[in-house]
Amino acid sequence: MATQQKEEGNQTASAPATEGLRGMIEERYRKIKENAEAYPYVWASYIFVYGTLALWTTYRWRKLRKTEDRVRVLHGRLRKLYEAEESAAGSTASTDKMPLSTNKTPAASSTEKIPATANKTPTAAFADKTPSSADKSPK
Repeated sequence: MATQQKEEGNQTASAPATEGLRGMIEERYRKIKENAEAYPYVWASYIFVYGTLALWTTYRWRKLRKTEDRVRVLHGRLRKLYEAEESAAGSTASTDKMPLSTNKTPAASSTEKIPATANKTPTAAFADKTPSSADKSPK
């Protein structure tokens, strides 16, 4: 009889141990289910808010990926165009090639003269361009 009680004790003690993870998951699921049944509006608001956030994030992610794809295609076209121009220029020009960084046009230096109309207000600049009485000669 003592051995029978020990065996029963071992079986009950080993049952929760074998169901450890599964039992915890089932218990957690049962608690969540009871809470959702007790507070349906709270859970509905969570689903609405986080569902909307997930949809918006998915939309923006896909839009970004499409934009990146378009940029890659345009970049490939530009690269092919540049290589075609480079090969055409290479066949007609001498071996003296300029690097791409020095091929840029120089910025206007500070010693260059700025037109006088650039410093005037828009109305003053427009007043200079109106025909004067001397320009109204008959044609």
